[in-house]
Amino acid sequence: MDEVATKIIDILKKHMKEPRDDITLDTALTDLKIESLDLAMIVFDIEDGFGIEIPYNANEDVEDFKTVGSVVERVKSLIAAKANA
Repeated sequence: MDEVATKIIDILKKHMKEPRDDITLDTALTDLKIESLDLAMIVFDIEDGFGIEIPYNANEDVEDFKTVGSVVERVKSLIAAKANA
């Protein structure tokens, strides 16, 4: 895993009620039993950690937050967009 994925997994573990060591890019966020308030804190930590802003509309962006890998890809695309701006 690359640095972005590792950092995101570390952020997820920090907010999980029952941290796991078997998290992969294919792990569904629903499998991590993250509560909605914790998800908000995770988004804030990701934004702070990478210096990005994550626009989120639950009705439109569900696929972007389905698996750990989809979160990693979304963050990478936001980092690239910021670098090109």
